[in-house]
Amino acid sequence: MPDRPAGEPARLPGAPEGGWNRRVLKLAGPIILSNLSVPLLSAVDTAVMGHLPDAAYLGAVAIGALIFNFFYWGFGFLRMGTTGFAAQAYGAGHAEELSATLLRPLLLGAGLGLAIVALQTPLATLALHLLDPGAQVAELARLYIDIRIWGAPATLMTYALLGWLLGIQRAGAVLLLQLVLNGGNIALTLFLVLGLGWRIEGAAVGTLVAEYAALAVGLWMARNAFRRLSAQVDWGRIRDRARLAALFRVNADIFVRTACLQIAFGLFARTGAQFGETTLAANAILLQFQAFLAYGLDGFAHAVEVLAGGAVGARSRRAFRSAVLASTFWAAACAGAATLVFLLAGPQLVALFTDLPEVRAAALAVLPWVVASPLVSIWSYQLDGIFIGATRTGAMRNAMILSLIGFVIAERLLVPLYGNDGLWAAFLVFMAMRALTLGAFYPALERSVARQARRPSGQAA
Repeated sequence: MPDRPAGEPARLPGAPEGGWNRRVLKLAGPIILSNLSVPLLSAVDTAVMGHLPDAAYLGAVAIGALIFNFFYWGFGFLRMGTTGFAAQAYGAGHAEELSATLLRPLLLGAGLGLAIVALQTPLATLALHLLDPGAQVAELARLYIDIRIWGAPATLMTYALLGWLLGIQRAGAVLLLQLVLNGGNIALTLFLVLGLGWRIEGAAVGTLVAEYAALAVGLWMARNAFRRLSAQVDWGRIRDRARLAALFRVNADIFVRTACLQIAFGLFARTGAQFGETTLAANAILLQFQAFLAYGLDGFAHAVEVLAGGAVGARSRRAFRSAVLASTFWAAACAGAATLVFLLAGPQLVALFTDLPEVRAAALAVLPWVVASPLVSIWSYQLDGIFIGATRTGAMRNAMILSLIGFVIAERLLVPLYGNDGLWAAFLVFMAMRALTLGAFYPALERSVARQARRPSGQAA
């Protein structure tokens, strides 16, 4: 069996068919569209629960979704790490390793999901105790959690499938899979809650069924991709200790990196809450601006994950550099457009979120920090994508730890002096430090790609 998948074009030095810009846009476009389905799902869930006779239903779904988002965000390494390994195997044309890059995280996701199900009682009890939402909301949230928890294996396995499909440059399949997951969730929730009157149970069952439907569709896509790529399952390769060690190392690094990111956003929210309800509401609105910015920048970060990872697998410094430059150009264009939108239409956008004069005034007071955010944030998103694609996650871990320390120091120094302005300034310090620390590691990364390119093809990296 040849190393390069049958029927696949060479992915060695030089531009891909249609040029690098076209390839970046072809990858980023579907990812951005799939990202936009996430807030749509949240909006529909909120609207459906908001039309039930008791506000406790809305609060329960919000609390339950928050708990699951927190758990699942921590397991995001199943998507990110898989993309890097799959992109490198795809770029190198290693068909047997290509199948193993899916099956290893797929089995890991199944195991972690089953562990969450087994520990559902203490996990749910602890989460609700920490959030302390009130007796009625807690009772309804527990009902929601007890149903939805059974989808944990499907969700984590789908993370691996999404990462693998992205790594082999099937961005359209990623979009379709996200539409099955989120679109199916929306349709089922509307039918079960509004059509059958299931209330909180309908929201939970709708999500649960959609999660397993997405897993089934993802497995079907992977099976078809295996056939097209002539990828055969080799259980000996899957169990290879060195490769398993690399998988766990990368996943552990990404887990630490993500935990630091969660801590930073948690500290931001906690400090903002200390300024009172008005400032808390204003910051929540402006963080929505940051979230929508992330949907765009994530698309180009994911594109560079795939293309840079493929170049590393193909051992081509020229392809690596071209992928980085092309994707960064389009990401910068996206960031520039976001800055103009926030600058020119910021007050109008704030007004869409609230008609409370005091909240509007508080948001507009710190809006300049949000206007500047895209131009600062772009570099950390891009560098994250580059390092994930190259599976150089140790640098990502170290950079994020340093950035978190920088954020804590900036927050402690600036908030007492400047209040909420100081908090937003500390947030931009955090984003800038993420870029500067990873940027310091970048030259060594590019040199390592060049060294691999000079090695004979049969020599291990």
